[in-house]
Amino acid sequence: MRAPALVVELASRQHGVVARRQLLAAGVSSAAVGRMITSGWLTRLHAGVYLVAGRQLDPLARRMAAVLAAGSEAVLSHTSAGALWEIVEQVPGPVHVTVRSGRRRRRGIILHRDSDLDRFRTVHKRIPVTTPSRTILDLAAILSPRRLQQAAETADRRGLLDTPELTHLCEATRGRKGTGRLRSLLARHQPLPETRSELERRFLRLCRDAGLPWPAVNVPVAGLEVDFLWRAARLVVELDGYAFHRDRASFERDRRRDAALQLAGHRVVRITHRRLAEDAASVQAELKALLGHG
Repeated sequence: MRAPALVVELASRQHGVVARRQLLAAGVSSAAVGRMITSGWLTRLHAGVYLVAGRQLDPLARRMAAVLAAGSEAVLSHTSAGALWEIVEQVPGPVHVTVRSGRRRRRGIILHRDSDLDRFRTVHKRIPVTTPSRTILDLAAILSPRRLQQAAETADRRGLLDTPELTHLCEATRGRKGTGRLRSLLARHQPLPETRSELERRFLRLCRDAGLPWPAVNVPVAGLEVDFLWRAARLVVELDGYAFHRDRASFERDRRRDAALQLAGHRVVRITHRRLAEDAASVQAELKALLGHG
């Protein structure tokens, strides 16, 4: 059968997903909806929610379907919202959705309830979702301290971390699970300098955890660009990721760089990805000694 143009247009705005109530409100008869289901033009994802023919059930479609299944006032939330905002990794499993009140359980959806939800509702990538600050507040209740810190750092790099607003939310919801942990994190939060890789971000987190001052990142020294520089101490740190330092030519190039930096009066320390991952404590101790930060 040929689907009505308005159904195609609606689905195109919702990642290929439509709700029965939307179709009926748009003037599509119940019988016509039944024929579209029977013909295979609509595939059931949840009760009253369908994927249209020719569309893939990708992560955006799954999230949109869960929100539609939970009702017209529902929003994506918690880790599902965090993944949509790209501040936590997408993980397989049920989709988290928050509603204002009284929805029954649905398979594949974890329902949360909040009567004050309207204040924290927005739309991102055409999906109703909790605001970034509310998403981080929700994440504080379910993530480990380290994962919450990583989420806050990622939100900061993406321009989504509103520290004053989050601090206000923590005060307004004092006693809520995770707010104490989030307040502590915000109180000591130092925005990470702009970096180019996860390896560089890991090194900066190591410096922060050790209480070291921030180095300059990716800056010129003696005609070369170095990974990190503590100017006052004239200390350069270069990170060695295996992918970029695995052949003889790279090894020789790095030695020439080190010699040029030393001739310019800088100490050079090379730290491998493996040391950062497996021997962080000794790296921190070494940097503290070199910076006189004991």
